[in-house]
Amino acid sequence: MSVLTPGETCWRTEKADRVAFLVDTEAYFTALYEAMMKARRSILILGWGFDPRARLFPDGYDGPDDLDEVGHVLLRLAAERPELDIRLLIWKSALPIAASQEFFPHKARKWFQGSRVKFHLDDQVPLGACHHQKVVVIDDRLAFCGGGDISVDRWDTPGHLDEDQRRIMPDQECHAPRHEVMMMVDGDAAAALAEHFRARWGNATRDEPMSPAPDAGGDPWPDHVPPHLIHTHVSIARTHPGWRRRPTIHEIRDLTLACIASAERTIYLENQYFTSPVITEALARRLGDPGGPEIVLVTTGASPSWFDQLTMDHARGAMVWRLRAADVYGRFRAFHPVTRAGTNIIVHSKTSVFDDRIVRVGSANINNRSFGFDTEIELAVEAEDEDARRNIAAFRDRLVGHFIGATGDAVAKASADRGGLIPAIDALNRDSGRLNPIDLSRRTALEEFIAAYHLGDPADVADAWRLGRRRERLFQQARALAER
Repeated sequence: MSVLTPGETCWRTEKADRVAFLVDTEAYFTALYEAMMKARRSILILGWGFDPRARLFPDGYDGPDDLDEVGHVLLRLAAERPELDIRLLIWKSALPIAASQEFFPHKARKWFQGSRVKFHLDDQVPLGACHHQKVVVIDDRLAFCGGGDISVDRWDTPGHLDEDQRRIMPDQECHAPRHEVMMMVDGDAAAALAEHFRARWGNATRDEPMSPAPDAGGDPWPDHVPPHLIHTHVSIARTHPGWRRRPTIHEIRDLTLACIASAERTIYLENQYFTSPVITEALARRLGDPGGPEIVLVTTGASPSWFDQLTMDHARGAMVWRLRAADVYGRFRAFHPVTRAGTNIIVHSKTSVFDDRIVRVGSANINNRSFGFDTEIELAVEAEDEDARRNIAAFRDRLVGHFIGATGDAVAKASADRGGLIPAIDALNRDSGRLNPIDLSRRTALEEFIAAYHLGDPADVADAWRLGRRRERLFQQARALAER
């Protein structure tokens, strides 16, 4: 039976003629540029952050150097095509968060001032929460959804080179290697994401309702991107905090639990954070099952910001320790990737694959706030035939392989020869050493306290400012949901 149930584990399920997986931001930005060049009616952008100085082609562009900056691209399109409706809805981040970004989101107002580009900062979330959704929709016909923001420190290739001058930022410094994944869909699935944007826009602007423009035809799908899945259904799952008379929506959390419970052979999780006791207990339950699945987690070795290191990294250590303790059959691995020279690769993707049956790509981290406190959105596809199963497995194997310098085919062959994904990784990683086990170093008393009470990582509005009850509520909820 399907785990994708509208109204429970997802918002809705819609048809898509084509689905593609874009691995790393070089692929995303290239596809995004081509799609925007084909736009006839609208370009709609949702983001946690946005930097108009982000270069779409830092490795070379046939034109003036600064005109591949996304802000200039949007301004040029707005000037050349008066019929094009271009809107950006970006989270109005708090000052401490904005100060940690490369570009204050408030400055983008001036960037687009006097142009036809409509730019709005959205503050319609509870105090301490954020809008974390990352979506771009072109003409209601094509949509991108995943973990990648359009910013200056995101671009990288699957090679994740140690030294890469193309990862240069406006201050002439180079940012760290970074891994992202986006899903690209068309058809009714894209139209549904456009509908979601319009609802967010109306809620954020309050007095400016937005309706879709008349269909202008055309096909904005990038010519150079082959679809990985065709004629399939795409489910959209969300998180929304319970606030101002709106109920909490935790479709992403419930879908994650359903996928874990239904997995038979392999659970592959690729995520920036891993701090959720709810998901940890559900995984521990499967590790205790003699016939349960292998579980592979790939995450960042050390978060790039001091705040995330203090709040997320130490809490993750407790979750990984719990799973290693539960791993009585040797079916769990937690890795962080490094470059050839040993530099940490920032894993910013939020991707999961369950067996060769379900693939999910979105904005949600595996932490408490992504399941009930922030706004999140993701896409999920369940294989409907054998071709889809092969392509979903190939996507997972490609992700694993690119971390260890192997092809997806090599991972698939090693998995078949050695009887599973974990022995395949162990064998292929023996020479490269580019997937390292998560370190569970001892923590200070302060770090223990922060990890125990999940500071900076509330599960919902109710416990956002109630540290005394958070720890007990989290673990009660974890046990109840895991046993459900």
